[in-house]
Amino acid sequence: MSVTSRPGPAPPGTHEMLPGAEPVRLLDAAGRWVGTGTPPDAGLRRELYRRMVLGRQFDRQATALGKQGALAVYPSSYGQEACQIGATMALRETDWLFPTYRDSVALVARGIDPFEVLTLMRGSWHCGYSVRRHRTAPQCTPLATQCPHAVGLAHAARLAGDDLVSLSFIGDGGTSEGDFHEACNFAAVHRVPTVFLVQNNQYAISVPLAAQTAAPTLAHKAIGYGMRAALVDGNDALAVYTTVTEAVERARAGGGPTLIEALTYRMNPHTSADDPTRYRSAEEVAVWSGRDPLDRLAAHLRAEGLLDDATAAAYTAEAEALATGLRDRMRQPPALDPLELFDHVYAAPTPQLREQAAALAARLGRHAS
Repeated sequence: MSVTSRPGPAPPGTHEMLPGAEPVRLLDAAGRWVGTGTPPDAGLRRELYRRMVLGRQFDRQATALGKQGALAVYPSSYGQEACQIGATMALRETDWLFPTYRDSVALVARGIDPFEVLTLMRGSWHCGYSVRRHRTAPQCTPLATQCPHAVGLAHAARLAGDDLVSLSFIGDGGTSEGDFHEACNFAAVHRVPTVFLVQNNQYAISVPLAAQTAAPTLAHKAIGYGMRAALVDGNDALAVYTTVTEAVERARAGGGPTLIEALTYRMNPHTSADDPTRYRSAEEVAVWSGRDPLDRLAAHLRAEGLLDDATAAAYTAEAEALATGLRDRMRQPPALDPLELFDHVYAAPTPQLREQAAALAARLGRHAS
C-alpha cells in the first residue's frame, strides 16, 4: 500500500507537537527582559501598551454599562488584554479573526468602532460591524462554533490562492466541545493556515480546568491532532505577540496550524450576571492581580526609557476620551426595526421568508419591503 505525500513543508515532528516544559516568557513579573536575543521594535512595544490601555478602559466602561442596564450582558476581558491585543497585532489586515463573546477588547484593537463592538450586547440585530470590511467574524456566543468557521474560511482561501491566515480565539472551556476537536483535526489533516489561541483563564464559568481535562496542559492536545503546539505566558504581551506571529507566518508559508495555550486569568466575573466568590478565593485573585499584564509591560517600557509620565498621561487621556464617547453614544436607545429580522438571511428571500415578513408587517400595520 503506497502513501502519497502531501505538498509543502514536512509535517511537524513529535518534538514540535509538544509544548515546552515552561511557558514562553520574555518579560518576568517585574518587566525585566528574560528572552533570548533583542526585544521587538520599540515602536511596536509602545503600541502594544497603548492599545492595552485603551482596551482596559473600554472594558471598564463596558462593565459599568452592563451594571447600569445599558447592555443585556457583558463578559469582561479585564486581565486578558495581553492575549487579545498581542495576538490581534500579529495579524495582517488581510487575515481573519474569529472571536468569542469575551474578545471585545481584541475587536477594539482590530480597529472596530467601540460602539459597534457593543451592539451585539445591546440586543440589536447582527453584530454591529461590517464583518467583511474588518475581516472579523461576529463574536461567537455558542462555545467553539467559531473554530470550524475559521478553518473553513482559511481552507477555502488557500484553495483560491489567497495567502491569508485565520486566528480563532477560544476559551479553556471551549476546548471540551466537539466543534473544537473537529476543527483541529480537519486543520491538521489538511494543513490549513489557522492558528488556535486558547485563552486559559482558569475557569469555564465556575468549572476549574482540573475538572475539564487530565492533560498536562491544553497545548498538549496538539499531538493528538498532529499539529504544532506552544505554551505561552498569557500575561506577557511581548511573548504572546512573538509566539502568535511565528505561528501565523509559519501557517502562511504552508506549515500548517498551531495550537497555542496562553495562561492568563479572568479578573472579573464570568459575565455581569456571575458571582465568582462562590467558586474562587480572594487569595487566588490577589495572586493574579500581582501578574497584571499592563503593569508588567509598563515597567519594562519605563526601564527601557520608552515610556515617561507625559506619554503615559497621553495614553490615559486617549482612553478616557474613548470611554466618554462610548458612554455618550450609549445614552441613545437603539433604533430597532423588527422587519430587519428577515434581512440578509439569504441573498434573495425565500417564499417562506416573504410570507413570514408579510405576516409580521401586517401585525405591525406596515407593508413588508
